[in-house]
Amino acid sequence: MSQPVAERAEVLHSANKTPPLLPWPDISSRAKWSVSSFKFGFGADCLRDGDPDTFWHSDGPQPHFVTIEFPRKVAIQKLCIYLSHPQDDSYTPSALAIRAGTGPSDLQDVRMVTFDRPDGWITFDVSSESTEEGDALKPVYAYVLQIIVVANHMGGKDTHVRGLRVLGPIEEVGVEDDPFPFQTPGFKMFETIR
Repeated sequence: MSQPVAERAEVLHSANKTPPLLPWPDISSRAKWSVSSFKFGFGADCLRDGDPDTFWHSDGPQPHFVTIEFPRKVAIQKLCIYLSHPQDDSYTPSALAIRAGTGPSDLQDVRMVTFDRPDGWITFDVSSESTEEGDALKPVYAYVLQIIVVANHMGGKDTHVRGLRVLGPIEEVGVEDDPFPFQTPGFKMFETIR
């Protein structure tokens, strides 16, 4: 597998502190979250509490990372991260490595992203591999996703991340080649019974 090239992340929304309304479903709650280290009161729960005034504060040797473990293999399309250089200065990540795999021992790099003084929610694709049509990027299928803080602005040692969301691909509604496109809860409940 070739090494991913570092790319600038696309800022989709940065003016508002609340998470942007995006078409991709938030699958963050399906996983167990852990961090490499944290100061008391600034752990992994601060990443998902929806409050940009709280943050994960790492405390320990580098590299710092967030590990997200799903109970089954899931399709992961994008990450949405809240960083604030004006508030956090040298604690703000300037480069992230994204790894994915079936377990903690077989993670592979899938994307590198760099930031220049970010302030707000930044949404970017997890994969760097294009679809067959070339109009989008493929989702990554994994049990485990790990976000590694490779570097901070101004060479900072510890890091602050104010929010993090994992987004799945947009689900196709009304698939054309399904001869029986029943979507009601009653039909969905019995669709796998033999």
